[in-house]
Amino acid sequence: MIPLVKVSFPPANVLMPKIEEVLYSGQVAEGAFVYDFEKKFVEKYGYGQGLAISSGTAALHMALILAGVEDGDEVISTAMTAEPTNTSITQAGGKIVWADVDSASGNISPESIKENITSKTKAIVVVHYAGYPCRMDEIMKIAKEKNIKVIEDCAHALGAKYGKDFVGLQADFAIFSFQAIKHMTTVDGGFLLFKDNTLLEKAKRVRWFGMLKGVPRTEVDLSVQGYKYNMNNVTAQIGLQQLQHNIDQIIERHISNGLFYDQELSKIKGIDFARCDSQGRSSYWIYTLLTDNSKDLEKLLTENGISASKLHKPNYHHSFFKSSFKLLPQLEKFYDRLLHIPCGWWVTNEDRQRIVDVIKKG
Repeated sequence: MIPLVKVSFPPANVLMPKIEEVLYSGQVAEGAFVYDFEKKFVEKYGYGQGLAISSGTAALHMALILAGVEDGDEVISTAMTAEPTNTSITQAGGKIVWADVDSASGNISPESIKENITSKTKAIVVVHYAGYPCRMDEIMKIAKEKNIKVIEDCAHALGAKYGKDFVGLQADFAIFSFQAIKHMTTVDGGFLLFKDNTLLEKAKRVRWFGMLKGVPRTEVDLSVQGYKYNMNNVTAQIGLQQLQHNIDQIIERHISNGLFYDQELSKIKGIDFARCDSQGRSSYWIYTLLTDNSKDLEKLLTENGISASKLHKPNYHHSFFKSSFKLLPQLEKFYDRLLHIPCGWWVTNEDRQRIVDVIKKG
């Protein structure tokens, strides 16, 4: 079976000695390796200020806190995402207001964002779903006019670009996930970016119980609610080796496969695929094709040893989010037609051709 997602690490002879170096150093919690990883990550992708976090979900919760979201504040979000995007909003005390999606990409629609802004709107969360960038120019224009903070959820989109820059540079805050099956993994982990450098001290406090590292515990003063959200040296070392040895090749292969599908599927009647605006370049974490026969095609692919799935379901269909439920017609239409197929580094030229051939039969 060609899997839809798969974990990747550098070769054992490269990674394991580095892991042993950390494990037997006597310093396995947050320390020098974490700070080195932070430095290398922001340098590699052209980012400014950022912190390594224990997970992408924790990073998103922190972004909402730093954006000033408090009990009862409205946060405009998308239901076309993994559930932690929106459970993080409720965790911060925010009230979710669903925006509909762009029918071309499945991403949050700028027009729908504008329609849903009220005097209570504190933040907008945008998700570059499956690696396809949102229409950030339009979204940021709307947010600046209304003085609303924007958070980019880039969990699926490491290596994707909007204009000349990587995603994560457009909004006030951005988060990444290094969970097991993402483009790059640290087993579990995340990253938080923020443009306002005056937030650095508060962000560090929120990351670690409300305290600052390096200050004697008897001298600290808790002034903010903090959490156990720090990355540790072991996972940071994995991240350092990923950055050094294989992340570029992994992302390049995802993109190569995605572009191949774009070209080949455009020739097949009844098949379409997700598209960004002219500024966006997807990193194709998973490939999103569109067809009116998604259920039948999913069955056919599975029967031929190819994993295919809708992966997530629109979040507002969960009972947990029933208080904010409203039907979004464009999302329902997009979701009914979507089907994700394998697109990652493990998909060979022969695999991707076979996948296209099976789709042609269907």
